[in-house]
Amino acid sequence: MLALARKMNESIIINDDIEITVLEIKGDQVKIGIDAPKSVPIYRKEIYKQIKESNEEAANAVSPETLSKLIK
Repeated sequence: MLALARKMNESIIINDDIEITVLEIKGDQVKIGIDAPKSVPIYRKEIYKQIKESNEEAANAVSPETLSKLIK
């Protein structure tokens, strides 16, 4: 993991087209802004994990035998 120190209104650039800016610092919370192409999905980590788990559950809900019968 790369750890960087940034102050208010300072940014980092990722891959020439994603900019992350520190917008506000209040106590132990930091508000960041993310400027990225619309094609780049951006999620909070806890939401991303929920989506991933739901997708895995859905993929495992149908047995391979049932799936092969449905495809035929």
